Amino acid sequence: MAQTISYVICAYRSWNLEAFKGNNLLSSKDTLSDDLAKLNPQWVFFLDWSWIISNSILNKYKCVCFHEADLPNFRGGSPIQNQIIRGIKKTKLTAFLMKEGIDKGDILLQEELSLEGGLNEIFQRVVGLTRKMIPRILNGDYTLRKQEGEGSYYERRKPFQSEFDELLFGMVPLEKIYDQIRMLEDPYPNAFLTIGERRIVFKSAVMENNKIKALAEII
Repeated sequence: MAQTISYVICAYRSWNLEAFKGNNLLSSKDTLSDDLAKLNPQWVFFLDWSWIISNSILNKYKCVCFHEADLPNFRGGSPIQNQIIRGIKKTKLTAFLMKEGIDKGDILLQEELSLEGGLNEIFQRVVGLTRKMIPRILNGDYTLRKQEGEGSYYERRKPFQSEFDELLFGMVPLEKIYDQIRMLEDPYPNAFLTIGERRIVFKSAVMENNKIKALAEII
């Protein structure tokens, strides 16, 4: 007979594995159905999960996704990058009850989320908020509500979109260059500039005194 527990956390990114180790953590998409069947949780929390969840799982458990956007705006992939590239500096971390369709479930909780700083800084903020929101949900401290309005949808960014346009590189504001570098820190495809047969890959940028300082690799 399967055991029954109150919740599991499904995550595979390093920052989530470190933050939630020892908390009924599942990391394999290949054995997810079997693992859930063995544990039989009431709640399943998906953190930065990149794969589509089957309807059989959605229909059996209370599945909650944490999405770094003010839903229904910026549904879809790469929500942090798709907001930063459009100049958005403040958004919300949305916990919603998953159903069939991309990011369309009812909202449980939302918390303010700053998109300033490097990508790793942003993810640490997300982790901090998630650690507060999960206990609230487990304790019933939420008000389920429908998403309002049409919102917007964006595709997951592709690696080729990390490339700077060589012709525009010297013309766009420095802040735009800084935004592209900081939003594409590891483990994402880093921002890069191609000059002839060389590629300059940018990492770990900071901007101060109208200058960008970044690590660079020339390939």
